[in-house]
Amino acid sequence: MNESWMDYGKCVGKSPNIFFPSSGMGVDRARKICRECDVQEACLEYALCNRIKHGVWGGRSERERRRLLRQAAA
Repeated sequence: MNESWMDYGKCVGKSPNIFFPSSGMGVDRARKICRECDVQEACLEYALCNRIKHGVWGGRSERERRRLLRQAAA
């Protein structure tokens, strides 16, 4: 998969701590940034395809991505 979309994310230049929060409360901060991002869908697809287990990707938490993967497998 081509990752050139990563250069255009709203997350570029922001602290990784925003997208890898230590509590569920931090997820909302990351989601706010993701909602305004032009590459949100590509980011989520990347995380799902690569089974990334940690952090907020494409505006989705770890738990949400696991749920999407289970639904896709059903």
